Amino acid sequence: MDTLWKVLLHDVLSQPAVLIGLTALVGLLLQKKAFHQVVSGTFKTTMGYLILGAGAGVTVGALDKFGTLFQKGFGVHGVVPHNESIVAIAVQTYGRETALIMALGLVANILFARFTPWKYIFLSGHHTFYMAVLLAAIFVSAGVTGWPMVILGALLLGFTMVLYPAVGQPIMRKITDSDDIAFGHFSTVGAVVGAVVGKWFGNKEDSTESMKLPENLTFLRDTSLAIAVVMFILFVVVSAVAGQEAVSQLSGGQNWVVFSFLQALTFAAGVYVILAGVRMIIAEIIPAFRGIAMKLVPNAKPALDCPVVYPYAPTAVFIGFLFSFLGGIVSMIVQAALRWTVIVPGVIPHFFCGANAGVFGNATGGRKGAMIGAFVHGVIISFLPIALLGLLGELGYKNTTFSDSDFLMTGIAVGYIVRLFK
Repeated sequence: MDTLWKVLLHDVLSQPAVLIGLTALVGLLLQKKAFHQVVSGTFKTTMGYLILGAGAGVTVGALDKFGTLFQKGFGVHGVVPHNESIVAIAVQTYGRETALIMALGLVANILFARFTPWKYIFLSGHHTFYMAVLLAAIFVSAGVTGWPMVILGALLLGFTMVLYPAVGQPIMRKITDSDDIAFGHFSTVGAVVGAVVGKWFGNKEDSTESMKLPENLTFLRDTSLAIAVVMFILFVVVSAVAGQEAVSQLSGGQNWVVFSFLQALTFAAGVYVILAGVRMIIAEIIPAFRGIAMKLVPNAKPALDCPVVYPYAPTAVFIGFLFSFLGGIVSMIVQAALRWTVIVPGVIPHFFCGANAGVFGNATGGRKGAMIGAFVHGVIISFLPIALLGLLGELGYKNTTFSDSDFLMTGIAVGYIVRLFK
């Protein structure tokens, strides 16, 4: 029984590709589609997510090397926000509580969507799992344990799974020019704040996607080439500062310029694959989801992983990454000057979440909106972890923490509220 339970939670419900494939399957069955349509829709939806994941894996591999060289080259030390690292540590202590909160939280998501105006089904299973881990850690550190913790945690998890997509939906309508899909990634607050700030300073008509370039640089209109060129420059800078020895440890003795060139192209290729996967998912999940919308939760919308917005503004994706990372560097310098805990800019959250802020900012403020919105996002995810560290109990002393804005906001809010009743 324990094995079956473990398979259900860890190998099915926490796997986004399986979860999103099952969702497409249920939607197609509810519409009583023909067998070949059910098989095709289910498999292609799952494949789309696996393609997205493959691209993300390639991108993360290049970003990990970039982050290592950045820290070595500039001698940066401190707390590194990284969801996967903190979750890997936490589940060793809170594994059972996390499993129960997640299982009941998925049910709570459907109930909230069914009986409230927020008709969102959250389909990013890995982020559901991370939020369950966060809630378990917060409750345990505040002295709330047992079934009260599980029930409260599940209700809060289900609530966040409809709340955050609802917060992001007004901007999602501007980005997608439709109301068919929602943003299902716990970096919503940072992206929405970026959109609000971007609107103050920019003009949405001055879009990043219509930027004019000199004739000799028109090849940069191709997003993949633009990303490759800029990443090559960044890799050359951090490799030069870190030195050949540091590069050799990562490359196995490869020349640092050749290493920088290949890593830049690898990163750009990963982004290209991500976009291809997202396009496949959107093409399959929307018609399949109509079954759920019509039968189980009327007017429901699928809340999808963060790359879902990338195809709508590919240039803003990269601008968002660069300016969010810049916000992280500036924040780090300020924290060091104030002798606070230093939050080292995590390249992965600044890429994936900063890209979201760039796309959201572009939707409301165009080019300036993408830049300023993403910069503000970078500052947000650099300072909020300091407030969260003290609420995580022993987890707060592991030199890593949660990185995305909604995890940070939820953890801080729930942590302080729970302590009022101790």
